[in-house]
Amino acid sequence: MAMQASEIEALIRAAFPDAVVEIKDLAGDGDHYAATVKSAAFRGKTRVQQHQMVYGALQGRMGGELHALALTTVATDI
Repeated sequence: MAMQASEIEALIRAAFPDAVVEIKDLAGDGDHYAATVKSAAFRGKTRVQQHQMVYGALQGRMGGELHALALTTVATDI
């Protein structure tokens, strides 16, 4: 079963309350999304660490309910 963009956003916001989150459904099928996440929590982290943090926020749904996520992360000031 596919995830809704609002559910992806809610999971990310729960993990990063300060985040600015933008989700786009790339194929209109609820399986292929692009997400941009901007948060101060990413400061001092490598891009890989930032992405791992977001994948962690998705609580294991990547590869199952959520088939593909093109991810962009940005560290912001506090």
